[in-house]
Amino acid sequence: MLRKLRHEPTVSPMRMNVLVTGGAGFIGSHLCDRLVQSGYHVVCVDNLYTGSVENIRPLLNHPAFTFIEHDIREPLEIAGSVQRIFNLACPASPPHYQRDPIGTMRTCVLGVYNMLELAKEKGARILQASTSEIYGDPEVHPQRESYVGHVNATGPRACYDEGKRAAEALFFDYQRVHGVQIKVARIFNTYGPRMMENDGRVVSNFIVQALRGDAITIYGEGSQTRSFCYVDDLVEGLIRLMESGREITGPINLGNPIEVTVEEIARRILAQTHSQSTLRHLPLPQDDPKRRKPSIERAFSALGWKPRVDLDHGLKATIGYFALKLFSSDAERSAPRRAKAPQRATALRSLQQGAPA
Repeated sequence: MLRKLRHEPTVSPMRMNVLVTGGAGFIGSHLCDRLVQSGYHVVCVDNLYTGSVENIRPLLNHPAFTFIEHDIREPLEIAGSVQRIFNLACPASPPHYQRDPIGTMRTCVLGVYNMLELAKEKGARILQASTSEIYGDPEVHPQRESYVGHVNATGPRACYDEGKRAAEALFFDYQRVHGVQIKVARIFNTYGPRMMENDGRVVSNFIVQALRGDAITIYGEGSQTRSFCYVDDLVEGLIRLMESGREITGPINLGNPIEVTVEEIARRILAQTHSQSTLRHLPLPQDDPKRRKPSIERAFSALGWKPRVDLDHGLKATIGYFALKLFSSDAERSAPRRAKAPQRATALRSLQQGAPA
C-alpha cells in the first residue's frame, strides 16, 4: 500500500457539515474517507448510477457519516445546516456518460442548478468538480485555465464536455447574481483504487486486460498523451481549493503535469503485472484528445498544491487493488475462468514483495 501522505492542515472542521454528491463514486468515496478522518460530518449523496455502496461500506456505521440515495436532477432537501458542498455527481467516463447522453446533460445542468439552489438556501460554500474535457481536443499545450478550449458542440462527447462548460457558467452566474461562494476545479485524468473495471478509462482498462491476460487495446497509434494524477493527491487539491480564501474561485486545474504517451502507460503496466498480454491497436474514437497536460501554476501559487505520488507507485497500488478484486471474483466463477487466476496471483506476489512502506 502507499504510505499515507502527510497533509498540511487546511481548516479546523469543528464538526462542519459537508455534503458530497457523487460520494459513492471513485473520487467521491476517497473524499468522504478523508473528510470523515479529518473530523467533518459528511452527508454522502449518490444515485448509484456509477457509484457503489462497496466504496463507502467502511463508513456506513460511522457516526459522522450519512448516506442518502438520491439523484441530484431532483431537488434535494437537507435538514439543518450545511457549510460545504462538493458537487462530484456525474458519470465521468465516455462509456457511462454516452450511455445516457441526455441524462448526463441533465445532471450537468439541472443537477448543478439544484445544488446551487441548495447552497444559496444554506449559505454554503460549493465546489464544482469540473473537468479537463472543458478544453476538448486542445490546440494549446499545456492547458492553462485561460484557454477557452476546442470542443465539438455536436459530437458524441458533447453531452459531457458542453454539460460541464454549462455547469461552470451556472456557477459563476450564481456568484455574480446571488453572491454564492463558489469554487471550480478542473480535474485531469485521475486514477487509483476503486476505479470501475469497466469504466473505459486508460489505466483501469489496461490493468484489467493485463491481469486477465487479454490483449491491451490501444486506440490509435498510442502516441496520444495523458497526464495521470493519483487520487490521494487530487483529494488533497480539492480540499485545499474548498478551504482557500473566498477570492479564490477558480477555475483551477488539478492534475499531474508529467505527460506520458498511452503506449508508455500500457508498457509500464505490462512490466508491473508481468503480463504476457499483447498490444492491439484500434481506431481512435471521434473527438478523442491527442494531447492532455495541465498547467498547475495557479494551483501551486494559490493553494500550495502539487502532486506527490509518482506514477510507478500509484500504478502499483492500483494494480494491487484490481488484482485482489479480480482474484476474489474468480473464486466465485466457473473453473474455465479461474484458469487465468495464476496471472493475477503472480501480480499479487510481485506487488507484495515490492510494495512501498
